[in-house]
Amino acid sequence: MLDVLVIGAGPAGLFAADHLSTRGHSVAIIDQMASPARKFLMAGRGGLNLTHSEDLPTFLSRYREAERFLTPLINAFPPPALTDWCHDLGQETFVGSSGRVFPKTMKASPLLRALLLRLQANRVQLRVRHRFTGLDDNGSVLVETGNGGSETLSARTVLLALGGASWPKLGATATWSPVLEERGITVTPFQPANCGFLVSWSPFLTERFSGSPLKRIGISVGDRSILGEAILSARGLEGGAIYALSADIREIINREGSASLLLDLRPAMSASDLAAKLSRPRGKQSQSTFLKKTLKLNAVELALLRESGPLPGDTDLLAERIKSIPVTCLSPYPMDRAISSAGGIALEELDPDLMLRKMPGVFAAGEMLDWEAPTGGYLLQACFATGHHAAEGIVRYLDKLTKGEAG
Repeated sequence: MLDVLVIGAGPAGLFAADHLSTRGHSVAIIDQMASPARKFLMAGRGGLNLTHSEDLPTFLSRYREAERFLTPLINAFPPPALTDWCHDLGQETFVGSSGRVFPKTMKASPLLRALLLRLQANRVQLRVRHRFTGLDDNGSVLVETGNGGSETLSARTVLLALGGASWPKLGATATWSPVLEERGITVTPFQPANCGFLVSWSPFLTERFSGSPLKRIGISVGDRSILGEAILSARGLEGGAIYALSADIREIINREGSASLLLDLRPAMSASDLAAKLSRPRGKQSQSTFLKKTLKLNAVELALLRESGPLPGDTDLLAERIKSIPVTCLSPYPMDRAISSAGGIALEELDPDLMLRKMPGVFAAGEMLDWEAPTGGYLLQACFATGHHAAEGIVRYLDKLTKGEAG
């Protein structure tokens, strides 16, 4: 009998299979897609952001409510361990100007190819077009195959690494959720994470400026503020700075029905500095021309200033408007447009080794667990770290089985 059956060929599942097979365990992987790691490959199209080089306490704080859960896992498999693993696969990495860590190829495909070759060398079986449909009373895995048939697969242990609910066309469909709930496992409902938000822009703004970037701006929501970039879309607001605040925005919407943001078009200048510049003689220039020349406001920024009403003539009020344009977010983008998801298997359902307390011998890792993280390397680092931790737990469990100690 196989030592381990891994369900899901994403980063967590593939890493765990690599770790376990390198330790000499027999491993098979199944995945419902026609090829492995589809979402991982999609993430690599923009330059695969593996992790981040900042100090570990700061790094861990980015996980917010999940920090306590993830701290021991990432301490056991920190960012340098992830880059060492990449180097061992022949894929060199570098630290970008932002502190983010990337493979030198800036792609996911070379890293994936190297990993799949090592798995093949370690005799790991990979079966695609095999969809997980449940577990029987004996702990065997029920699978629907691509030709419409069904199979029952048995192994000494099972690792669930089926992903969350974002980008379902790439395989993360969360169809496993009701299967586990039927077995008494609590699954926190999924919500979009690292996503854009719907805004009811005026027709003028969407027709003229949809797709326009907003560079070097400040965004505030509640008591959190961030500097960065965003994109004004026909639907609303998206982009890096919005993704970084998405958990806060989403929770306010959940609580209050909508969330009010404030956009600062000139975060490097104080309101008093702006008012001083705006107090200069305007002459015969129109207000728009004066603002373009004096503060270098571009067309989309001027349009945003007018979204909340006519521009005030008073310089102090105009300076305040530039520093705090109100924007109301109505709801997150749909799940199929989210980079990741929040929700998943409730953490209290797991023992310290990431084994399901109600299902001995069944472990879980990756995005199917109830944690979320911002972009910037934090998502992948946690996926790999949970895969590493579950694999170590499986090693200990298999050792107990050999000794006849496992319950």
